[in-house]
Amino acid sequence: MPIQWFPGHMTKALREIEKELALCDLIFYVLDARAPLSSVNPSLNNIIGNKPIIYILNKADLADESLNKKWKEFFNKGNNRAVLTESTKSKNANFLNSIAEQLLADKLKKYKEKGINKSLRAMVIGVPNCGKSTLINNMCGQARTTTGNKPGVTKGKQWVRVSSKLELLDTPGTLWPSFDNPEVANNLAFIGSIKDDVLNLVEVAMSLVDKLQELNKLEFINRFKLSGAETNIEVIETIAKKRGFLESGGIANLEKAAKCILDEFRAGKLGRITLDV
Repeated sequence: MPIQWFPGHMTKALREIEKELALCDLIFYVLDARAPLSSVNPSLNNIIGNKPIIYILNKADLADESLNKKWKEFFNKGNNRAVLTESTKSKNANFLNSIAEQLLADKLKKYKEKGINKSLRAMVIGVPNCGKSTLINNMCGQARTTTGNKPGVTKGKQWVRVSSKLELLDTPGTLWPSFDNPEVANNLAFIGSIKDDVLNLVEVAMSLVDKLQELNKLEFINRFKLSGAETNIEVIETIAKKRGFLESGGIANLEKAAKCILDEFRAGKLGRITLDV
């Protein structure tokens, strides 16, 4: 079943982002390191223009280490920078302040020469549940924005002062009206950028099992004590039986098993996995 999810507030959010961009000096583009290319919103690309971007490959501790380095190189081009972060770690994102100041050193110099006491303004954008608000709180050293391990927590824009030289605009996570590439849609569903409530979790888990088998992840096989020869639906049935997700008559509860697979993947319990290769 094709995956589509574009609630009304995202249309409003995209309009707000385009409107507020004129006030911003640069972009903090938060990507999920497990699916960095799938996290790039083509709707945002069209309105960012030539503003410098700091690509933040977040949740890097959950992604393949060698591929982290390659994706960092991929995005670290021209007037843009790319960094790896684990936003849930305390004080792990402080260095982003200095990178922003380095990128816009000429602008800060001009302000100083003219005696203007003005801070830089950056917009933080990304798909839902990529860790934008958590990252901002980390940079501030305290909880300044609402966070949650699900998409759609941030509902509106919010300016936050990080330092005397930098202000950040937190924005709602946004997707795009339609997914032309089903693989991108699947990857976003796997990492939790699309609400589970609108998905057929069994079908999503079957696609994830196929992906994990394609990537030859022994951690996945060992975690659930699989033989490695099962089909995707057999994997879900086996996990349901092993974990006790059974209904009356011993029938496997596939939805509970599917949710278990997705939850354990998202928590990094199946190993460090990068979906975009």
